[in-house]
Amino acid sequence: MSNLSERITINPKQCGGRPCIRGMRIRVSDVIDLFANGLTAEEILKEMPDLEREDLYAALQYASHKIDHPILPVAA
Repeated sequence: MSNLSERITINPKQCGGRPCIRGMRIRVSDVIDLFANGLTAEEILKEMPDLEREDLYAALQYASHKIDHPILPVAA
């Protein structure tokens, strides 16, 4: 899986359709929350040994792309 985006999977029957890492029940939001709470990549990998470093990059990339959209003004 050289392409980071391939590491993010969405299955409507898993985790309520939320984006997960490689089909596991580890949500992208779980990884982002751990970073937001001050954990380092090494700490996250130790806490969740099924994850790979590239999974962390993929989660950050996915989150970045999801929030990067323009907000257009509404015409009056």
